Amino acid sequence: MLINYKEAVKAIKEQVTSIGLGLIKANELILEAIKKGDNEKFNEAKSNIKNISKRTSDIDNEIVKVLALYSPEAKDLRAVVSYFRITNELLRATTNTRSFIKGFSDVYADVDIKTINEYAIPMQRSTIKAVTLAIGMIEIDCEDELKDTYNEVLIEENKTDDLYEMVEKSLFKQANGSDNFEKFHNILRALRKSEKIADRAANIANLFLYIKVGGHM
Repeated sequence: MLINYKEAVKAIKEQVTSIGLGLIKANELILEAIKKGDNEKFNEAKSNIKNISKRTSDIDNEIVKVLALYSPEAKDLRAVVSYFRITNELLRATTNTRSFIKGFSDVYADVDIKTINEYAIPMQRSTIKAVTLAIGMIEIDCEDELKDTYNEVLIEENKTDDLYEMVEKSLFKQANGSDNFEKFHNILRALRKSEKIADRAANIANLFLYIKVGGHM
């Protein structure tokens, strides 16, 4: 039974990793699209996060089966239950990614090059790094390495917060006295989604740390 339990948990981890890798790829393609103004890249990004609601629901069903069949205790129970929250964070991250694709592709023509180079591109780079580090934590067993990686995720997430605050101030200045305030509002709303993806990555990293180390979620 122990072998079967391990195999079941391994299958859950593989499915979580698969969704995570799709999320990373989608955001990498978004970065390419932002750099080049390439709508095809935006469309390609969407193809990497298809059917996530169903896929996360399937994982949750597998988690329920593991809980019912094997009744894990202590650290094992903590890990299995945490995957419920991880799938929810992944679902929210992909929803934010999809919203970012739609929002930014709609306003791209209105965004000046300076805003793209100084804010949008660095923000998306930090988002990608945060998600990549967070997903990679699923394979880390060393507590010190986990803590270091978690801190790296927080650094990148904080960068996205700082960049969003800066671009918000910049766009508000540009919007001051403008007849087209809605344009600037839509740009900010789109960029906010990139920052939210990094938030989700920080939550995922926190959950992986909790699985291995314990403490507070």
